[in-house]
Amino acid sequence: MGAYLARRLFFSIFVLWGAVSIIFLVLRLVPGDPALILLGPDAHPDQIAALQERMGLNEPLIIQYGIYMRDVVQLDFGPSFRFGVDAMEHVLTHVPNSAQLAFTSLGLALLIGFPLGIIAALKANTLTDRIISVFSLATQSLPNFWVGIVFILVFARMLQVLPSYGQGSWQHLVLPSVTLALPFLAILVRLTRSGLLEVIHEGYVQTARAKGLREGVVIFPHAVRNALIPVITVIGLQFGALLGGTVIVETVFAWPGVGRVLIEAISHRDYGVVQAAILLIAAIFVFTNLVVDILYGYLDPRVRLAG
Repeated sequence: MGAYLARRLFFSIFVLWGAVSIIFLVLRLVPGDPALILLGPDAHPDQIAALQERMGLNEPLIIQYGIYMRDVVQLDFGPSFRFGVDAMEHVLTHVPNSAQLAFTSLGLALLIGFPLGIIAALKANTLTDRIISVFSLATQSLPNFWVGIVFILVFARMLQVLPSYGQGSWQHLVLPSVTLALPFLAILVRLTRSGLLEVIHEGYVQTARAKGLREGVVIFPHAVRNALIPVITVIGLQFGALLGGTVIVETVFAWPGVGRVLIEAISHRDYGVVQAAILLIAAIFVFTNLVVDILYGYLDPRVRLAG
């Protein structure tokens, strides 16, 4: 187990290093002078030169990269040039809002997705199974931004029963959390269904039935528990996708989270905030997958031996 943990930890650190390096290259190679964009076209050349020096843009790219990696290790991304506050602190102040949206969406997906998947498996090849399968396929294929716009038009504009943007009460959380939960919910339904259908034909399930155990006892303590083990990995991977989805959903619904901060920072070339936000999202994604790998390796020793 120790060697398995060491491999997963090393791989996580390597992925995080790759992510922060890509952030550096992308932000430095995009067209346009960040100093000129921040100061505006009417800025004096001396002001532009001073800001370029302050941002380290006059140094060779390799020197900029070394400075950047040093700052990343220290979590020092400098000030936000739009707000005049520390970039990482500015991002962290919006983390609770994104966490509220992400965990609410995750809870909705788990609360609805697992039961629907179990029902579809137990009612395989029936009308109920087909309805659930069509629902899951449709919700998984629809893009978040389109679903969000439709929800705003229907529930906020036409019916006027829910607010379309902002934060303030639980009603503001309904539309963005449902929008974000739908694709994850659909994946859980399909994986739970396929996993349970595979498990219920295993020998130990048939043996439990042959012993005369009630169907409910056979399915839930035995079949469902084993069918959900592979789903754990997908939950970790999809939680990372859920974080990515918050960027779109927060923008559509004007939800004051990290995703919206990131989009606004990109549009204004606020490099410090962009780097801090992307690093935070990448770190959460890597950490989540590391936890899932460890948990999956604990539940299934075959993974430790193969990994």
